[in-house]
Amino acid sequence: MTENDLKRVETHLKRTFNHGGIKVKGRKVADSAEVYVDDEFIGVVFEDEDEAGSYMFEMAILAEDLPPA
Repeated sequence: MTENDLKRVETHLKRTFNHGGIKVKGRKVADSAEVYVDDEFIGVVFEDEDEAGSYMFEMAILAEDLPPA
C-alpha cells in the first residue's frame, strides 16, 4: 500500500469510528497495513484482490478480551 493509500484508509476509519486516535501503519508486506487505536494493535487492512482500490479490515476479538457472559 502506498503512503496515499494508508492515509485514505486511515481517514476513512477515523471518520467511520469517530475516533481520532486511529493510525494505519505500513508493513513489510506491501499489500497490507496494521491498524492501531492509540498504541494498541487492533487489526490488519488488506488490499481487496477482487476489487481494485478497495480494502478489507480484519480484526480478531479474543475470548479473554470480552466481558463475562
